[in-house]
Amino acid sequence: MKIFVALVSFVLIQGGDRTVADQIYSEAQATRGASAYEASCAGCHRADLGGNTGPPLREQRFEREFAGKDLKALYTRVATTMPRNAPASLADAVYLDIVAYMLRENGFPPGARELTSDALDGVRVLPGRPKPAAAIGDFSYVEVVGCLTPARQAQNAWTLTNASDPVVPVSPQAGADTASATKPLGSNTFHLLDAIAYAPDSRKGQKVYVRGLLVKLADEQRIAISALETVSATCRE
Repeated sequence: MKIFVALVSFVLIQGGDRTVADQIYSEAQATRGASAYEASCAGCHRADLGGNTGPPLREQRFEREFAGKDLKALYTRVATTMPRNAPASLADAVYLDIVAYMLRENGFPPGARELTSDALDGVRVLPGRPKPAAAIGDFSYVEVVGCLTPARQAQNAWTLTNASDPVVPVSPQAGADTASATKPLGSNTFHLLDAIAYAPDSRKGQKVYVRGLLVKLADEQRIAISALETVSATCRE
């Protein structure tokens, strides 16, 4: 009888030892989180979570700060310190969405249910895992080459025309390489967000490399830029 009770206790303890690898958020929630992150967090932490004026939120920094801790510690840090200029200003549900997005970007798989505030306790954070290759879709982090062209419909607006098909960068911190200059152009057009920060007038008509967050709308595709580099002085093949 004592052996049976001990065995049951062991199973119950093990069953309650949940981790962030146990599909504790949904894909839809992480997608909402990506949008909220882009609006409120990417300015300090970059679109790829690689860190800028704020610390990285992935890989070694993520592991050092949160691995082995309760998920509520991660949520509390996000909810009480972000955005930098207005901490704790977002709704609780939005912070949960952002945490879901961070988990996805650190390689933890989604499930059928959304992460809720009452599910934060008792969930252990694990070291980040390499993300599996994913299909290019809305809010994918991508790189392309194309022709930097002024947009006709608005002043100080820029597009990338004759652009190549978007691909996932080998590394989030990767940039243009020698192959970028000879990479074939394509037939895509992307509206570039915040291009004005990259001195676009001096690059007009040049072949450029762009890396950033892909946003797909019903009538156009956009890229929230995290890097823009000239790879050729002209856009001719």
